[in-house]
Amino acid sequence: MNWMDGTASADRGARTPAGSWEDLVTAALLGTDRRPAAYVGSGRRAPLALLDEAAVATVRRRAGLRPARAARLPEPAPGDPRPALPAAAARRLATLLAGRSAGGTGGRRGSSPDLMELLPQWLAAANAHGYAAPPQALPALLDAARGRTDLRPAALAFAGPRALWLARLNPDWRFALRAAPGGGAALPDPGDGEGVRRLWQEGLFAERVALLGALRAGAPGLARELLASTWPTERAEDRLMFLDSLRRGLSPADEPFLEQALGDRSRNVRATAAELLSALPASALAARMAVRAGACVALDHTGHSSAIVVEAPHACDSGMERDGVVATPPAGRGERSWWLGQLVEAAPLATWRGRLGGRTAREIVALPVTDGWQGELHAAWCRAAVRQRDTEWSRALLGSPSAPEAGGPGAVSLAERAKLLAALEPTERAAWVAGFIAAHGLSEAFQLLGVCAVPWAEPLGRSVVDALNIARDAGSYPWSFSGVMGLAERCLDPAEATRLEALLAIPDEHEDAAPGAGGYWAEAFQRLVTTLRLRAAMAGELAPDHPPLTGPSAQPPDAAG
Repeated sequence: MNWMDGTASADRGARTPAGSWEDLVTAALLGTDRRPAAYVGSGRRAPLALLDEAAVATVRRRAGLRPARAARLPEPAPGDPRPALPAAAARRLATLLAGRSAGGTGGRRGSSPDLMELLPQWLAAANAHGYAAPPQALPALLDAARGRTDLRPAALAFAGPRALWLARLNPDWRFALRAAPGGGAALPDPGDGEGVRRLWQEGLFAERVALLGALRAGAPGLARELLASTWPTERAEDRLMFLDSLRRGLSPADEPFLEQALGDRSRNVRATAAELLSALPASALAARMAVRAGACVALDHTGHSSAIVVEAPHACDSGMERDGVVATPPAGRGERSWWLGQLVEAAPLATWRGRLGGRTAREIVALPVTDGWQGELHAAWCRAAVRQRDTEWSRALLGSPSAPEAGGPGAVSLAERAKLLAALEPTERAAWVAGFIAAHGLSEAFQLLGVCAVPWAEPLGRSVVDALNIARDAGSYPWSFSGVMGLAERCLDPAEATRLEALLAIPDEHEDAAPGAGGYWAEAFQRLVTTLRLRAAMAGELAPDHPPLTGPSAQPPDAAG
């Protein structure tokens, strides 16, 4: 359409003045039949007139734009006082950030290490040494963290204050502000009473949550007093989040406030308060739960040998509900067993020694339970052991790793066993899982390996490698072990690389072996050895002269990558 021709100019000279740009847009959206244009001249169809007018208005808008005042330059990026990353480690970081899985064809990963899977472990090690991120790597680091939420805590800790500065300038990186305490805002010093009170009274919700968390680390009493001062006026959802911050530094001094929260209007707030109180073995709620649970579980001496007899509660009274017992069970669950499980879970485990004849946890777990209540009772003890982080009870409920039921009398699932293992010391945890693998193989061990410290202790690493070798020699389907092999790449001690070299050759395939299994196993072991050597090189680049700080190297793989 040539709106500059003479006809169009004459028409525009004859038409009435056009309306606003918004009027033109509205007419275009509704249609000129429903929204007749007042500026249609003679001889022109309404749609064409609308387009002509839109063209003129566009030129007018562009030509009539007045220069805006120059935007204020952003403040300079804050400094980062941490030591600079060694040059070799900086080059490695750039490679990891640019790398992708070097998978082969046909769904096979190939023999090259998966660089992106090594990035979480590299970040954990760099943070352990206290290095600052190279400024030029920050955009790629933030992009990586944007795409993978599991990277964010370690990536943002490594990126430091400059990541927040960049996030304020790029909407794609705003997740960094949401993840930072208080949305990246500076928190007042705990000694600044006026500043603390002002932020608590006037701050945004995220800032107030961050303030509570920071105060709980150094001045837990002050955090509790702040929360109590505004508790009645807070919204229910806010009260729940604020109450959850008391988990950090939980102590008997918090009991009066938590007891008051048991009467809250919100069921979720009451449940959280009850959970926190049950984690304090000396609390009044724990004592009440001990009385209730003790009334349901007793020792029966009438038979040839002692046994545990259970009489589940017949009703859920108001006192039980106030103390956090949920009255309505999930679908398919009986009411009495549901109430019993909650009472036993919340009762201090120390209750049972006196209640059941002075026996130890191992002796109590070994007692028979009448009338089919053993599964329910032991499952509740499992949850109590996890909540109270009781090593003795966790050990007793796990039982022997070579037990026929593959986990012990109280462990009702692999997930429960994994939670119980988390209460043990790392060395004992690794030894138990190594024994489990030796007795039952790798098919059921994936969840258990996930709670073991990284790098795996020597007995555990040896048991994993031996089990993989057995599966390889047996001609098993290698794809069913890909998850464990991936864990081994990230968690096996790099010193195991030398011992693994003997497994790099393609094994002879049996007649009943999976087709192509030998080549896959050789490829998988080659990738494992290459990855272990790469991890050893990464560690050397990060620590050429000094050892790392304590902590992250002992984290489970979900934290350390």
